[in-house]
Amino acid sequence: MKQIVLFLKEHLSWIIFEMALVSFILLLYWLDGFRGINTAIYSIIMSLLLTAGILIAKFITRRSFYNAITKKPERMEDALVRHVQTPEQLQSAAFMRSLYGLYQNEVQTLYASQHRQLHFMNQWVHQMKTPISVIGLLLQEDGELDKRSIHEEVEKLQRGLDAVLVNARLETFEEDMQIEQVELKSLIQQIVTDHKRLFITNGVFPVISIDETLVVASDPKWLKIVIGQFITNAVKYTFEKGKHVYMFVERTEHGFELTIRDEGVGIPASDLKRVTKAFFTGENGRLTGESTGMGLYIAAEVCGKLGHPLSIESEVGTGTSVKIVFMNGEAGGTDGEQSDCRDESSDEDL
Repeated sequence: MKQIVLFLKEHLSWIIFEMALVSFILLLYWLDGFRGINTAIYSIIMSLLLTAGILIAKFITRRSFYNAITKKPERMEDALVRHVQTPEQLQSAAFMRSLYGLYQNEVQTLYASQHRQLHFMNQWVHQMKTPISVIGLLLQEDGELDKRSIHEEVEKLQRGLDAVLVNARLETFEEDMQIEQVELKSLIQQIVTDHKRLFITNGVFPVISIDETLVVASDPKWLKIVIGQFITNAVKYTFEKGKHVYMFVERTEHGFELTIRDEGVGIPASDLKRVTKAFFTGENGRLTGESTGMGLYIAAEVCGKLGHPLSIESEVGTGTSVKIVFMNGEAGGTDGEQSDCRDESSDEDL
């Protein structure tokens, strides 16, 4: 019954037009002097029969379509109308399939985001148990409290909290982004200072060779997070004391290229293409047991959103080089000539 009512509502204007047209033709014959009542009645009956026949034929061809759109759907797939015949139905069905494809893509994106968040939180909670347990054990020991060990564990908790906040803000990156002119050397020196204890603990020395006049357009807060992640990895996976982490900039055809190169264990070739995937820890991550597999993923995502191409090169036993390209950098020079942006710099005073 719903199908018939819907069909009549759709064709009501057409039925009225047909009746008005027949009435108009009969009126013309009447004004022209034709007075055949029987012929007029016959014309009206035939018009009604022909109109009813056309409507019945159209309803039969559209019945499956009306049946599909009037039935209460139980799942999203029910919106995909099948067995259509008319051009309008074909176009409507094609539109619904396209809409269903967009819906599926959005659902899959949301599901992947929620799964990533849940996985990350599970790993994060598991890792945060370790420093909390260590602090608890240190507090239970008799004698003088080892403040240095407490401080190291608190730093682990702080880094874990920072990672959670960064991962949460990544979902609304565009709302949190603010592009400014950033003095690259000053920013990196600040990052090195923030990680001073990490360098001292691992016996690694930073070497910064960057022109002080180099300015790049980027978001300083997010850029600090990205470079901080690369420096942390460089130090963390340099197991021999006395090694260096080199930070320098070179001018290339694509812009100014910041390189952070360490002398650590390096990344195996089998892992190199997957280190920026979410939750991928690789062989090196299993060496320390503290890797969440999210650091390089977040860094790669941020670089992509900021428009800074990122590349990673590594050789096992030699070290790893991470390169970020700033295509909108500016640097001062002497007499208008400057081949690159390196300047002579010794190890940072730790």
